[in-house]
Amino acid sequence: MTNDVAPEALILFLIIFVWTPPHFWSLALYRTQDYARAGLPMLPVTHGARYTRLMIILYTFALVAVSMLPYAIRMSGLLYLGAALALGAVFLGYAFALHIRYSDALARRTFAYSIAYLAALFSALLVDHYWR
Repeated sequence: MTNDVAPEALILFLIIFVWTPPHFWSLALYRTQDYARAGLPMLPVTHGARYTRLMIILYTFALVAVSMLPYAIRMSGLLYLGAALALGAVFLGYAFALHIRYSDALARRTFAYSIAYLAALFSALLVDHYWR
């Protein structure tokens, strides 16, 4: 017990915190009617699909920025940085594609990629830690 929280732990929390909205909103986009029927106020239900797609882009940009923090504080090295940039670029590609040419199938792929993104990002952090 050190009676404090390490900055590294806060950064890992922040990554998951910022990842959560674009992850769930991509799911909510192709399940909007289900959420509406259940009375759950997900963003596509309360603010519409177009606004939700814009928020996915903005949060994905924030996620890419936050995912650079482990490198910025020297918690990780170049291997992680390269992986985070590549994974983030793909996620941004999905976010922009969703905004430009929405389809339920693309929203499903975006949701699936978001899961793979988080697993790959943390795997890269782990590999980078033991590689160095």
